[in-house]
Order: sequence, then C-alpha cells, then structure tokens
Amino acid sequence: MRGHDVGHVAEEKGARRLTVAIDGPAGVGKSTVAKLLASQLGYLYLDTGALYRAMAWALIESGRDPADAEAVAALLPTLSLQMQFHHGTAMVLVNGRDVTGELRTPEVSAAASTVSAVPAVRAWLLPIQRQIGQGGAVVAEGRDMGTKVFPSADVKFFLEADPNVRAQRRHRELVTAGHSGPFEETSADLASRDTRDRSRAIAPLVPAEDARHIDTSNLSATEVVDQMMAVIAAKL
Repeated sequence: MRGHDVGHVAEEKGARRLTVAIDGPAGVGKSTVAKLLASQLGYLYLDTGALYRAMAWALIESGRDPADAEAVAALLPTLSLQMQFHHGTAMVLVNGRDVTGELRTPEVSAAASTVSAVPAVRAWLLPIQRQIGQGGAVVAEGRDMGTKVFPSADVKFFLEADPNVRAQRRHRELVTAGHSGPFEETSADLASRDTRDRSRAIAPLVPAEDARHIDTSNLSATEVVDQMMAVIAAKL
C-alpha cells in the first residue's frame, strides 16, 4: 500500500471526539447530510465512496475491466491513492493527480459499485479508512461504515428513502454535473447498483444492528441533520 495522507483537521470542541457512521444506498442524501453534520460538529467528513470511485477511475484509465478481480488486484501495487483534507474539504489524488472533479460520472459510479465487490480492493482500502478515522471527531459516510469499517462507532445511522425519490435526486445531481441522460436510465442504474451492493459476499449493504434508521424521503437535509444532532447530543 502506498501513500494515503490524512491530515486530520477536526476542531477541538472540549467534548468527546465521536466517530459517527452513516450508511445507506445511493440517493438517500448521505453526502449532503454528512457534510452538513460534520460542519456543525467541527468534525472531519470522510466520504469513503470517493475512495472507491478513485479506484474505479484508475481502473478505467488503465483500460482494465472493474469486474476482472485478477486484473484489479494486479493494479493495486502500482497505485498511490491519497486523500488530503484542507479546512475539512477532501481532495482525492491518484498517483499524484487530483481526480476529485472526475469521480461523479455515471461511468465511474457504475465501475465503483462493481469494483467495491472485489475482496482485494476492500482489504486494501480498509486500513486507509480506519487510519483517517482513528482519532475520532469524524463523520464517515458509505455503505459499510457501521458494520465493517467502524463497527465500534459511537453513533450509527442508516438512511433510507423511497426508490423513486432516490432516482429523482440522483438524476438531478447528474444533470447539475452535466451528465444528463434519461430519467429511466438513472432509475435502472440505481436499481442495478442496489442489487450489487446488497448481494455482494464481502461487506454487503445492510444496516448495523445498533443503527438509527431515518427515512429521508420527505425530509430536507437540515431536518435529517437536526434528528441526528438530537441523537449525538446525548453522547457528547
């Protein structure tokens, strides 16, 4: 494993430095909520999905098939993956190149979902994620934060939403990013991703037993964060 700078910059609040884990499928608002929550707490925001997307981006650039586990594993020793933080904002570098702005395309999203099922990738990224969050004062967002990466997290949330609402949110995100396509295509891609994430043999998408469930279908990001803060306040 090569470089993975972490540069923890969470603010001292004179209170416990909690680890907060947020899991859930795509389109439930995890990233928006996690960023807002981290900002309110003065914590580091760890977008673990960006790490898998960066891996997918590297595979696409190298011409490898993300579904070819042997080809994926062969790439890992040559890969330098870094996540650097500046004032709480993460920048992702692959072999020294900032790829942060290239990680949200439909192609990378699909490849990330596929490559995340490769055991060698999950094993390679696990210590990187844990190193970033080892000091606490972190809001970690992903699909197996509360079950695999931070099973002892102080607070765990699992976000859910109606599938149609999730597809609409994801489609708006793609349109805003300039990757517009038919809504039906976005909805189908989301359903396929759900199937892959929930059925993979290694660290499937499932709620942690002690996670607090929040349905975000009819809630704004601020309302979701308010509910989370009420839970977290009891831990501080």
